[in-house]
Amino acid sequence: MNCTLAQSCQTKKSMTIDRQPILYSFRRCPYAMRARLALKVSETHCELREVVLRDKPAEMLAASPKGTVPVLIVLDNEVIDESLDVMLWALRQRDPNGWLTPESGNLQKMLSLIEDFDAVFKPQLDHYKYPNRFDNANAEEARDKAATYLRGVMAPLRNSPYLFGYQMSLADVALIPFVRQFANTDRQWFDAQSWPEIQRWLSSFLDSQLFQDIMHKYPQWQTGEQGVEFPGWKPSSNRTPDQT
Repeated sequence: MNCTLAQSCQTKKSMTIDRQPILYSFRRCPYAMRARLALKVSETHCELREVVLRDKPAEMLAASPKGTVPVLIVLDNEVIDESLDVMLWALRQRDPNGWLTPESGNLQKMLSLIEDFDAVFKPQLDHYKYPNRFDNANAEEARDKAATYLRGVMAPLRNSPYLFGYQMSLADVALIPFVRQFANTDRQWFDAQSWPEIQRWLSSFLDSQLFQDIMHKYPQWQTGEQGVEFPGWKPSSNRTPDQT
C-alpha cells in the first residue's frame, strides 16, 4: 500500500501532541490514506508529519529505511511501516464502527481480499497511471485488466452497499483509496462505464465527512518543527472537492 526521534520529542510547545505516536504521511498516497482513515475513525491521536516524497526527512528514513509512507512510530519506539499493519494496530486499540467485524465474512476473508487486491490490482493501476515508469507499458491494456479485476472484486456491491454487508468495513476503506486513484486517472472514462454499484460506492465515500477530514492539506514537515495533531482538524464548509 514505511531513530533518533526521542530527543526531538522532549521539548514540545503543545502538550496535546507531546508523547503521542508520530505518523509520517503524504496526503495523496493511497497507502497513507489507509493509515489516516484508521487513525481517524479509532480516534488515535498522533503527531502527523507531512512528507514530500522527493525530499524525505532523515528522521523518517532512520526509522524506516525503505522510505515509503506511512510510517507510524508508537510510544515504545516500535515502527509500523506497512499501511495495513497501521490500520490493524489502530483499530485493535479502538474500533467504534466495527471495521474489523463485518456483517458477512470475517477478518481473515477481508485480509485475503486486501492482499489479493494489492498484488493484482495495484500493479495494473501503476502501469495505467504511470506508463512512462515501465518498459513497454501499455496504459490502455493495463486499465482494461484493472477494470476486469475490479468488476470481479466489487461483485458483492450488487447485493449490499458495502463489500461485506450493509456496514462499511476494513475491506472497503483499504480498497477505496486505490479505486479513487484509478477513477481519477481518467474520470471521464471511469464515469462512462456501466458499473453503477462501484460508482455509487466510491462517490458515497468520497462525499463522506470521514474522507474530507483526512484530506486536509498540511505544509511539509521540516526537522525541528512541531508536527500537527491528527485527528484534530475541522474541515471548512467551503472546501472544494479534491481530484488529485
